[in-house]
Amino acid sequence: MKKLKLIQKHLKNVNVLFFALSLTVLTSCESSEIEQNSAPQNAVVPETTIVKNASATSKTASTAGDIGNGVNLQPSYYNGGNCDLGWTLMKQNTKIQTVRIEVEPGQENNAKRWISEAKANGYKIIVTYHKASVLGSDSASELLAAGTWWKNNYNNLGGGFIVNLMNEWGSHTITPAAYASAYNAAITEVRKVYSGSIIIDIPGWGQETATAACAVKGCTTGQTKITDTQIILSAHVYPGAYNQAKGRYLNTSDIDDLASSGRACMLGEFGSIGGSGADWSGIVDYAKAKGWTIIGWAWAGDGTGMNMISPQFQSFVNGSPKTYAKSSYFNTVYNKL
Repeated sequence: MKKLKLIQKHLKNVNVLFFALSLTVLTSCESSEIEQNSAPQNAVVPETTIVKNASATSKTASTAGDIGNGVNLQPSYYNGGNCDLGWTLMKQNTKIQTVRIEVEPGQENNAKRWISEAKANGYKIIVTYHKASVLGSDSASELLAAGTWWKNNYNNLGGGFIVNLMNEWGSHTITPAAYASAYNAAITEVRKVYSGSIIIDIPGWGQETATAACAVKGCTTGQTKITDTQIILSAHVYPGAYNQAKGRYLNTSDIDDLASSGRACMLGEFGSIGGSGADWSGIVDYAKAKGWTIIGWAWAGDGTGMNMISPQFQSFVNGSPKTYAKSSYFNTVYNKL
């Protein structure tokens, strides 16, 4: 297993020591060079895919506009990030409209190619800052570092995509005020270069819907709230998804709870492996019926059996695209889109 993200994501109790040991695998895959770009780093780049005005229709207060359903890609940990992403096969499956690409810091050079290829193949693109060593962290400095990374790299990566500020920041126990305060600071940095919608993963590995809703609308007198209104709240749903604030596994009422924030919402990840207790399939269907964008985990890059294609990411060779086949897991995701 190249990465233990899914164990953290799906289970209520995380073995921190075991996860820390896994980082020796991850860090060996990272690139140390960050290519510099001549574009001014303080230029605010408008995003072409904008969430519709929340007052425009009855649905847009709880949906992510016209992003479109799609799949996640996690290439940072394979072949040093020099991955052939399998566009030929993807384009044959037209229900995939959007790709969410996770980028580990240190993989900026490879990420420029991934993003450029996604654009060339006509996909809407979400790019996520993903730092494996701090998944589920409550460290405000780590979230602020993500905001600074976007300030320094949005233009460098070519722009023209939707920013997912940081993958799965915030634990099951973070308070709405602490979550809001940290995001207000990080969003301020991102807004120095980017004016489009910002996707925010809700805390608890994407499962604490009540905490996220309260961070937006305020649930106690004088509570700090997220001030930026152009955000999309993103939940992650798997069989082990647990809402600790409610003391139970995730269910469809949590979708309504998140929508009560009054902000656009989506499922940034969903899959069928990792724990038990939550009806992941029913929750995904319910969110989709509400008009939410849903993004399946994963086209490739998963270490626990949730890869839609086979083999795992192969090395990229310019001008020689690699051949992939659908895995036995393919339809688990694709039939939901």
